[in-house]
Amino acid sequence: MQCAILCGGLGTRLGQLTAETPKPLLAVDGTPFLETLLFELGRQGIRRVLLLAAFRNDKITAFVQTSAAVQRFSLDVSIAVEPDRAGTGGALWHAREQLDDWFYLINGDTWFDIPLLSLHGKAREDRPCEGVIALRQVDDGSRYGTVDFDAQGQVTAFAEKSSQQGVSHINGGIYLLSRTVLRFTAPQCSIEHDVLPALVAEGSLLSVPFDQNYFIDIGIPETYERAQVEIPAHKTRPAAFLDRDGVLNRDHGHVGTLDRFELMPGAAEGVAKLNAAGFYVFVVTNQAGIGRGYYSEAEHLALMDHLALQLRKAGGHFDDHRYCPYHPEAGVGHYRQAHPWRKPEPGMLLDLMEHWSVDIERSFIIGDKPSDLQAGQRAGVGGYLFDHGNLAAFIDTLLTNQHTPGQSHA
Repeated sequence: MQCAILCGGLGTRLGQLTAETPKPLLAVDGTPFLETLLFELGRQGIRRVLLLAAFRNDKITAFVQTSAAVQRFSLDVSIAVEPDRAGTGGALWHAREQLDDWFYLINGDTWFDIPLLSLHGKAREDRPCEGVIALRQVDDGSRYGTVDFDAQGQVTAFAEKSSQQGVSHINGGIYLLSRTVLRFTAPQCSIEHDVLPALVAEGSLLSVPFDQNYFIDIGIPETYERAQVEIPAHKTRPAAFLDRDGVLNRDHGHVGTLDRFELMPGAAEGVAKLNAAGFYVFVVTNQAGIGRGYYSEAEHLALMDHLALQLRKAGGHFDDHRYCPYHPEAGVGHYRQAHPWRKPEPGMLLDLMEHWSVDIERSFIIGDKPSDLQAGQRAGVGGYLFDHGNLAAFIDTLLTNQHTPGQSHA
């Protein structure tokens, strides 16, 4: 789960703004743009980052030392410096010893707001590939170089400039790549002109198209100015608060160890659907089994790591989670207390709202008990009572019918 970020561009179109500052470090809403990218990686569960730097790489190094996202998500950040202007493919070649067997690659001056792990899910399909590319849908393909792909998502051609008018797909600048693609690189080369065509020729490049996902490139004055307003607004998202036992996994009673953990049907796919729909996904779970002494907090956290791995296999992730080990009657020691985080109290939801930019009106909770929905109501969000069926189908229906803000549904 490594992501490499291209940070070496000069940004000449931005004039004096980039005379002494790398483009990814330009301020957007008062913080470096690179901070936004690292935050997005961290919340999606990617913890290892490789910054491919060149121009004023000393400033990139200084930024990492003070980055809030690095601290918040405990990111492991390394920096690879090009010895000269090497191009996008050359940057990979020079960093080849630092790349994992599989890694994401993104641009340091663009934000394409997609669930990155959906590319991981595509690569896991029973079809050999060495790369997966995220595609942007545009209304008029004649303005861009377009990408052709078949029904299974295999990329069949890149067109430098298309005569095709109407809806088309273009390169979104986000990739999941196998380290084997380095055989197509050289000290100076381009991902777009040297690596991708070679992968297409071998039939080893797959694609995932995205239709309405937000995209911005801060590389020209007009879009850089636009980013000052758009990016802060876009960071505020609706949240889906999910109970765990009975929603994400079968409730066998105080599930605290791996041997008793069983995913609900459609759980991983359902979470991936919420990711794709642009929701924060938060897990909020009462865990009185800790307070009763059935299992430890460390075992609970290990189980949450296991859940994250299972979701990742389907291209999904949860952004954060809260748990309440306390019980007013059955707890042991300091766990024996009434606590504002124990549902139906809203404490877990309110704490997440305090630490994340949540659009409360468009948020909801999914639970399998009335106490889950009561916690949602007390936090100001509507709720849905899950019937223990297929979670993906349940979420499909919910998203299709469009959630009504503030209402609960049995």
